[in-house]
Amino acid sequence: MSKADNMPLNLIITGVGGQGNVLASQIIGKAVVKKGFRVTIGETFGLSQRGGAVMSHVRISKNKNCGPLVPPNMANIVIGLEPLETLRVLAEYGNRDALFLVNSRPIYPLNVIAGEVEYPDADWIKDTLLKSVKKLYWMDGTAKAIELGGPIMLNMIMLGALCTIKNFPITVDDLKGAIKNIFPDSKLKANYMAINVGSGIISVESKS
Repeated sequence: MSKADNMPLNLIITGVGGQGNVLASQIIGKAVVKKGFRVTIGETFGLSQRGGAVMSHVRISKNKNCGPLVPPNMANIVIGLEPLETLRVLAEYGNRDALFLVNSRPIYPLNVIAGEVEYPDADWIKDTLLKSVKKLYWMDGTAKAIELGGPIMLNMIMLGALCTIKNFPITVDDLKGAIKNIFPDSKLKANYMAINVGSGIISVESKS
């Protein structure tokens, strides 16, 4: 059984506005509650709703009601929808035993687009994460999402990958069950496909 039987399993989903962090955390919450776990979800937002930093804290436990935010340096799993935002989470919540599942495709903030600051090199971000955490899964989830119709599918792809991680308390089928009452029937097939694609990424493409 999962670590969540004995202690909170601390999951953070980080990215920028418009990537679907909040929806992803709600889906995880629904799925784990159906499995008999307790879950607490907290959200933090940057200055702008779309394009600003968004961080979702999901704390899963079998017997304990947890506070809404993961304590500093206590994340067990981090899903990074955007690499630079993932690096920021590493500094505050990361630790040597953490597992990071990261989309490698950046979304450049306005000050980078305007030429005011430089975006860190992707290889440097990856190397920093590799040196700092127990396990890193680094993948171009955005490319997979575009193949399925658009970047909006990224969050479902990353959740599909998450459910294949050893000891995570929900399965791909649990995830699919959780979205039945969230998406209209017309969108279920596409989201099921995204989950399936994500569930195959780790073993096929991107173990580090």
